[in-house]
Amino acid sequence: MIQSPVIEFKSVSKHFIQNGERKPVLHGISGTIQRNSVVVFVGPSGSGKSTLLSLCNLLISPNEGEIIVEGKEVREWNISKLRQHVGIAFQNAPVLDGTVEDNLLLTYKLHKKQTYSVEQLIAFTGLPKNLLQQDARSLSGGQKQKLSLARTLANNSSILLLDEITAALDPLSTHEVEDLVLRLNKEENKTVVWVTHDLAQAKRVGDLVWLIEDGRLVERASVQDFFAAPTHERTKQFLMGEAAWTL
Repeated sequence: MIQSPVIEFKSVSKHFIQNGERKPVLHGISGTIQRNSVVVFVGPSGSGKSTLLSLCNLLISPNEGEIIVEGKEVREWNISKLRQHVGIAFQNAPVLDGTVEDNLLLTYKLHKKQTYSVEQLIAFTGLPKNLLQQDARSLSGGQKQKLSLARTLANNSSILLLDEITAALDPLSTHEVEDLVLRLNKEENKTVVWVTHDLAQAKRVGDLVWLIEDGRLVERASVQDFFAAPTHERTKQFLMGEAAWTL
């Protein structure tokens, strides 16, 4: 039985107004994301990857087209329900004033329900239990990212949107966060959409890769095909350019 996609983009376009002028960011993006997959968005800076991600839980709205989440157009969702269902984490993980435990109880404070206990959350993310009463602002970068993901998990979000969440981390912390996300995908059946500039990371974590360039979806392929046998000339040029940059 073929499953319906968990997210579907239908001719999605987005523009912003800057200095009184219309600045197009996305141009007619169409594609689907299947349940329990890890889909990685790659592409040059300013290509529209983060904008596309932010549309999925209505941080911003599309100007044209539709985004279908779990069978319902994103603007038809109750926004609070949508953001519980579709969690998002950014590179600079925000932490609340107070302790780690205070941060992990945010979902309960907002919605008066929480799927996992604080102890379960901290155990799942691998954060030491003795951090619960520590000031959250004193955590390391990697610990803050784990805390951010734990807060998203507290929502029991079935879809995780991750925007460059390891870009500022050291290699050890990066791999720890990657391992956590992949466990969320495999053990908790989370669908993951991950924006990254790190092509090595895309190879490690992704099932599928989308190349977005100048606001257009250039190529959508399995990780193996994307890196070993890209179809489009623009993809080949992008991969060659990235390889030269790392030399």
